[in-house]
Amino acid sequence: MAEVTIGIIGGSGLYKMEALKDIEEIAIDTPFGNPSDAIIVGTLENTRVAFLARHGRNHHLLPSELPFRANIYAMKSLGVKYLISASAVGSLKAQVKPLDMVVPNQFIDRTKNRISTFFGDGVVAHIAFGDPVCHHLANVLADSVESLSLTDVTLHRDGTYVCMEGPAFSTKAESNLYRSWGADIIGMTNLPEAKLAREAEIAYATLALVTDYDCWHPDHDSVTVEMVIGNLQRNAINAQKVIQETVRRLRDNPPNSDAHSALKYAILTPLDKIAPAAKERLHLLLQKYL
Repeated sequence: MAEVTIGIIGGSGLYKMEALKDIEEIAIDTPFGNPSDAIIVGTLENTRVAFLARHGRNHHLLPSELPFRANIYAMKSLGVKYLISASAVGSLKAQVKPLDMVVPNQFIDRTKNRISTFFGDGVVAHIAFGDPVCHHLANVLADSVESLSLTDVTLHRDGTYVCMEGPAFSTKAESNLYRSWGADIIGMTNLPEAKLAREAEIAYATLALVTDYDCWHPDHDSVTVEMVIGNLQRNAINAQKVIQETVRRLRDNPPNSDAHSALKYAILTPLDKIAPAAKERLHLLLQKYL
């Protein structure tokens, strides 16, 4: 199969890409287990892309249960160099309204039960993560949103995404704490996803889709499940348009990304001292440096 350079991970509400053609489902076994679901490879804007439903196509995986390492490793094994993460989020700011889109440039990690690295077990690596998304890919994503002039959607470039453990939502005290930190949105899935993508030398950016205000908002009690589901469905339609335009732009002008060489100076263990089993497990990540 030809190399697939663009990957898409769909979050809550985005379980498939309607515009994909010439579809094949690929079940990938990785050294880190099975991904959330079969990866759907198809053609979008005359480009082969890989799509994965983050929670499974029937939404059967909690955020804490997601096989993050397997998901990213599977994308890497297909040749993915650019990864678009579509994610449902709550808003921590009044001006970031339901149905808006945010392309964040920072994360705050509040997770506690997740493995956030491919390394360990005899191999030490420390990636730089001061800028946790690829700003070139994020700009392509944001430019795509702006070019479409979507109804009822305001784009917010940059901003900070708080990633909490879940599955329960925040307390009001926590929500107000995150607001005091200057955070813009809150979700449950983009870490360790972004960290693992960086370790895999994949450029990563988030398209955050606002479903509602987090519980800090005085009108939060009037938010209903039906309202949130309705926003999820509208967000999914809009997200597909944005992703399609982003793929078209990446096809025509794929940017260079610092992420593509993230491991160059990150590995501290001498390569000739890495045990054969570890080399085999990490071969996909280490092969160009071995």
